Amino acid sequence: MTAPQADGLRLRTAPPRRRAWRAQAPVVAVVALGGALGALARYALSLALPTSPGGFPWATFWTNVTGCAVIGVFMVVLTDVWAAHRLVRPFFGTGVLGGFTTFSTYAVDIQKLVSSGHARTGLAYLAVTLCAALAAVSLAVAATRRALRRRAGTTA
Repeated sequence: MTAPQADGLRLRTAPPRRRAWRAQAPVVAVVALGGALGALARYALSLALPTSPGGFPWATFWTNVTGCAVIGVFMVVLTDVWAAHRLVRPFFGTGVLGGFTTFSTYAVDIQKLVSSGHARTGLAYLAVTLCAALAAVSLAVAATRRALRRRAGTTA
């Protein structure tokens, strides 16, 4: 005896794209929320440290250097210490810090400085920001790991 044909009895499942979107929707939402918070913090800093035409863009400089230092601490804590919820990294790392740091404004500031006749300031800003941001993340990683080792009672 053979089983009857069941072609007309197919189960309806959501297409793969819809399932993928549903799985990613919380990530997109927390990145958007974190990005809005980070951008608000960046804007507040730009109001606190206004830049005069042709002057060194201190607000953008400190935003990027601080953001790099914070991401250094954050990544050590997430990778070495804390098994965080799956939405913490997208919220804080991508969202808040991505919205706070502003390397696109950094590029525009350089272009404005150079095109307005302040090439030395623009080139100094280009080099100093890059070096300071890289140093900030490296020093933050090292300092955080050292602090964690001391806290754990080891000095290696």
